[in-house]
Amino acid sequence: MSVPQQRRLIFAHIDEPGYTNDLACYLKHGGYEVMKKAFARPPAELIDEVKKSGLRGRGGAGFPCGVKWTLVDRKSGKPIYLIVNADESEPGTFKDRYIMHQDPHQLIEGTMISCFANNVKQAYIYIRGEMPHGARILEKAIAEARAANFVGQNILGTNYSCDIFVHRGAGAYICGEETGLIESLEGKRANPRIKPPYFPAVLGLYQCPTIVNNVETLCHVKHIADMGGEAYTRIGTPNNSGTRIFCVSGHVQRPGYYEFEAGKITMGQLLNDVCGGPLPGRTFKAVIPGGSSAKVMRFGERYKGKRKVGAEMVDYDWGVEDVPMDFDSLGMIGTMGGSGGVIVMDDTVNMVEALANINAFYQHESCGQCTPCREGSLWMKKITSRMVHGDARAEDAALLKAVADQIPGRTICAFGEACSWPTQSFLAKFGDEFKGYPEAKKTKAAPAAPLI
Repeated sequence: MSVPQQRRLIFAHIDEPGYTNDLACYLKHGGYEVMKKAFARPPAELIDEVKKSGLRGRGGAGFPCGVKWTLVDRKSGKPIYLIVNADESEPGTFKDRYIMHQDPHQLIEGTMISCFANNVKQAYIYIRGEMPHGARILEKAIAEARAANFVGQNILGTNYSCDIFVHRGAGAYICGEETGLIESLEGKRANPRIKPPYFPAVLGLYQCPTIVNNVETLCHVKHIADMGGEAYTRIGTPNNSGTRIFCVSGHVQRPGYYEFEAGKITMGQLLNDVCGGPLPGRTFKAVIPGGSSAKVMRFGERYKGKRKVGAEMVDYDWGVEDVPMDFDSLGMIGTMGGSGGVIVMDDTVNMVEALANINAFYQHESCGQCTPCREGSLWMKKITSRMVHGDARAEDAALLKAVADQIPGRTICAFGEACSWPTQSFLAKFGDEFKGYPEAKKTKAAPAAPLI
């Protein structure tokens, strides 16, 4: 099977020689022309285009963007807010950072079109605290856009006014969860809210209807407004329209960011043909396809079942290399596309030590609000830390599984799943390593392999 060419929508100009992140360069490349045309259309028409496009959120959950917009309470009379989730806290994911650093006006244009479509008068870009340079770039870009009347009062001579503000977080993973983000934006500790009643579409920022969309998602809105929702569906595959940006890190020869039509490239094509394959003398062992919270896949395993192709159900029999890189295909084999952070591990990686690294991260990032997550993430971290520091026990694998199994579905937000899925999947796929680790640790003290 031939390898598809990259189809760059969002990254069309990133890395292009001479392309800069200032307004003059963006205008020279057709910047804000789509917004000018969009502002001449009825807002409801723009929402309908996004619904027709089938655009799914690129932040992790893959929820349809247009559907999220239609859930917004428009009858209460309260102002509607839009928040750009630029927290990008999922380990292995770095696409949004490149958008903000190298093409910030694309984000601003997509945000303004989305604001106009939803009658939003005030928007916030919530950016991760460890991205100070990105925050400065965004502040400069917004100032340029405001001076050119693309942001602010009576935009482009219309009666529509909307402003954008950059808000820097403190660098907490939990702020990637939209209600935790909202709490932080209001100046409080970022404890996710209980839903119901606090669905952002009804009771979000300042108890008002709120839309929270990821950076990459809002950039796609610009292209949907330009080409139309129906034309957008012809990019990608059914129910997985548009392009996806994959952030490949770990043990490949050419790590980096790559944009392809969703579902048109397989895991094997991405890792072997695009990223150059494993490092010399090594073989692939495992891959996490959607950021560190996604369930791990083991090379050499096969996945069988039925999938819908058009109107028919057809059999599939895939190895890891055969899996199409889209939300549905990855979901069918028990993992997820998530945020597009593809973390690759080769045969030099000890999976117990890799999991210890992940568990340490999630224990540190738990907000502590829910007992199963607060205590469970700590126990998992203590067990794997103890294992790699010389006190591994024969019963550790069973103990880890027992702890991990008590967390999912018992917490306010999805962090419970995020911290337990790595442990559950590492044990399911590499249980032999965990069971044999106590004896192996006695005979060979291998250094822990860095993963995230």
